[in-house]
Amino acid sequence: MKHAARGRTTMNQVTVTLPDGSTRQLPTGTPVRQVAEDISPRLAKAALAAAVGDRVVDLTHPLDEDAAVRIITKDAPEALHLYRHSTAHLMAAAVTALFPEAQCGIGPPIEDGFFYDFIVDRPFVPADLEAIEAKMREIAGENRPYERKMMSKEEAKQYFADRGEPLKVQLIEEKGGPVVSCYTIDGVYMDFCTGPHVPSSGNLKAFKVLHSSNAYWKGDAQNQPMQRIYGTAFFNDKALKQYLTRLEEAKKRDHRKLGRELGLFTFHPWAPGAAFWLGRGTTLWNLLAEYMRSTLFPSGYVELRTPLVYNKKLWETSGHWEHYAENMLQLESEGETFSLKPMNCPGHMLVFASEGRSYRDLPLRYHDQSVLHRDEASGVLAGLTRARQFCQDDAHCFVTPDQISDEVERLLRLVQQVYKDFQLEFAVELSTRPETFLGDTETWDQAERQLTQALDAAGQSYVVAEGEGNFYGPKIDFHVVDAIGRNWQCATIQLDYQLPQRFDLKYIGADNAEHRPVVIHRAIFGSFERFIALLIEHYAGAFPLWLAPVQAMLVPIADRHLDYAESVAARLRQEGLRVEVDARQEKMGYKIREAQLRKIPYMLVTGDREAQDNALAVRHRTDGDQGARSVDDFIADARAEISRRT
Repeated sequence: MKHAARGRTTMNQVTVTLPDGSTRQLPTGTPVRQVAEDISPRLAKAALAAAVGDRVVDLTHPLDEDAAVRIITKDAPEALHLYRHSTAHLMAAAVTALFPEAQCGIGPPIEDGFFYDFIVDRPFVPADLEAIEAKMREIAGENRPYERKMMSKEEAKQYFADRGEPLKVQLIEEKGGPVVSCYTIDGVYMDFCTGPHVPSSGNLKAFKVLHSSNAYWKGDAQNQPMQRIYGTAFFNDKALKQYLTRLEEAKKRDHRKLGRELGLFTFHPWAPGAAFWLGRGTTLWNLLAEYMRSTLFPSGYVELRTPLVYNKKLWETSGHWEHYAENMLQLESEGETFSLKPMNCPGHMLVFASEGRSYRDLPLRYHDQSVLHRDEASGVLAGLTRARQFCQDDAHCFVTPDQISDEVERLLRLVQQVYKDFQLEFAVELSTRPETFLGDTETWDQAERQLTQALDAAGQSYVVAEGEGNFYGPKIDFHVVDAIGRNWQCATIQLDYQLPQRFDLKYIGADNAEHRPVVIHRAIFGSFERFIALLIEHYAGAFPLWLAPVQAMLVPIADRHLDYAESVAARLRQEGLRVEVDARQEKMGYKIREAQLRKIPYMLVTGDREAQDNALAVRHRTDGDQGARSVDDFIADARAEISRRT
């Protein structure tokens, strides 16, 4: 098709603007697929969907007004989400074909794949999942079209009611307008869905059904129990295989598995979502706590210990009761409502307000490692990464408006230093004003500009996450990448004009007048629990020497060598090293294997020769036999390795 001349669009035509700036005129109602076909047959063959203005639509979508159009192929940023959404529908089609009595819930794409929830009369077993995947491949091989079907709300409700799907009826009642959108996979399945989807099931080739789990309707344990099936999909088998390999590696590194094996922590159903930190785990916890203190205190931080329980009035003042009450663990006492604190910030506002402040006191930096609680649903608890009880390396910096840029830059450098020490790479995200927020848009715009200026001044690359800020202010989030490429959201820097206003915080300025401070919320680990989970999985439990809860295991060859081993252990402890002695009456080889399984960095064997020479036979957990070394030399080498934090 030739390019149409620019000019006034007629009543029967629409003007399509392509990404390269060229325009085309097409008859009103032309399906967007025609745009791809007019550009090239190759593009039409690769097309999965299209972006029309700011909407992603099916290729069958009719063009009824002037718009910018971009054809979506597998290289487009929206493509994988679209592909996985379509594969979730394919899985629902397979399940309902194999289990006709199954009721369907929802089936969204998620970060690494998709899931779909079902009501069935028994849990799915591995053989079921294999059959479901085989059925999916059968339907995909039939290349059945995905087609959008518009229905009246009442017609759609009646359809799903007749099919025995009350959950779909409920969703349509809650979310549907007068006319609702449903999608069919031709002849085998129909779902209530706004779309869009790939053109046909034949587009779906590289997918895998992963596992099933218990779930609840809408994630609420008070609702209908369901079975959730997880799957993943990629555009080619190579990417799928790489992902599955990474999953296998992740299973080996799972912090819940390694936490038990390494004797770090345990859980009990009588304290859901709260870890019991065992001896070695407590050592690791304390190492991180002291590391953070030693890193912060030279920068002028003051450590606080603040109450765990507050009256509801505090949360009403802070705004959390309106925006966050459902996430708080609440209790009643003497006719009053209280809550275990889910965060430290309101308490720090009270501390700041407890005495008069001058501009000379600012920046004032409070650090707090108190216990926090959040009422997480039992179904989403996941070891240390999603817990009800946790601690943060939390801090709040009270600054004057003209100190914001310098303070944020200081914090950026601090984050860079910390993550370098832990050999962690990271990416940065600036999150802006959400739909529901405190304050006015002018103040928000100013706060966002200041964070942007600080990031730019620090030379820190970042992406913008529109609408993902907290209700009280914009924030900078740091996403850490672990050893197998997974992202973990850890550090955060949040600018807050709202809490100082709500708590009527003031300081006396150089002009002898009252002024309002600005608060910068920040955490670097995020929570200790989540950061420890990250470290366990990043290092696969093999912590570097400076972090290892037990740095060396003394292994006496026989009982007569035990006294020498104990004397060396005492010397090493005096030098600040964390050591244990394996005094069990077991063979030396067995003890060494046990120490290696526990991923202890060094095994120090003591026998007749070592006792005579005041030496140690040194063995490293991965490098093996290191030969004989004097006790003094081992201490010097260990100290040097610890100081390098490698």
